[in-house]
Amino acid sequence: MDKEMRRLVIRTFHVDRVLFSDSTEYRDNVLSIDKNMTNKSDVDENLFDEVSINIIEPGNHDMKVNCIMDILPISTKVLGVLGEGITHTMTGVYVMINGAEKNGRQMSNFGSSDGILSEQLMMGRAGTPGPNDIIIQFDVILKEGVEFSRKLPLAIHSLCDGFVQEIRGKLKKLDARQADEKHEFYDIIRKDKKKVVIIKQIGGQGAMHDNQLFPFEPSGFEGGFSNIDMLNMPMIVSPNEYRDGAIRAMT
Repeated sequence: MDKEMRRLVIRTFHVDRVLFSDSTEYRDNVLSIDKNMTNKSDVDENLFDEVSINIIEPGNHDMKVNCIMDILPISTKVLGVLGEGITHTMTGVYVMINGAEKNGRQMSNFGSSDGILSEQLMMGRAGTPGPNDIIIQFDVILKEGVEFSRKLPLAIHSLCDGFVQEIRGKLKKLDARQADEKHEFYDIIRKDKKKVVIIKQIGGQGAMHDNQLFPFEPSGFEGGFSNIDMLNMPMIVSPNEYRDGAIRAMT
């Protein structure tokens, strides 16, 4: 007899338009972002010179950007923990983190992805925005002369996670009847069937080659465990945990 281990429900809420407003809201497929969000962020003035949020519309990718540190979806747990329960996620929009020092030195160590966005970002691939998706750019400028160490990318990811959490808070409260789509996924053990293991190798060798595992929120940062801190030990991740954003790649 089959044994059902986990049931994950993902509800999607599509975004047709992103704009700045006096508060963060989602209504009628429009995501409004608080224009004063960066002023409310817990910014470390010893590290950061400037933090800016920009809305990049589809087709407007011939712009210069600093090192691309991450592309992430906006998703949140409504019920349960990663890999089970209910998750709400937005489609049609992604968040992009960029970082550099004030003098132009890029946040990279094995090669930078700064330059013209259309030349540095391959659209429509797994984990990247599609050509018709809106990108919310979270651009961080570090103070000139700061010591480049592992704490810098961690601080930038944490700062952006606080910004995204403001949107997640609104996403959590949306009525299920507003969802554009609903998908159900099951982790099932089938008796007398072959046991299949997929091995995924992830980076864990430096400040810009790190991963957060099992954060509080899907594809989040806070609460996660660094695989560098765990000495790159093998971890078992269920299909639904992986599907629900249990691995946050910070490369």
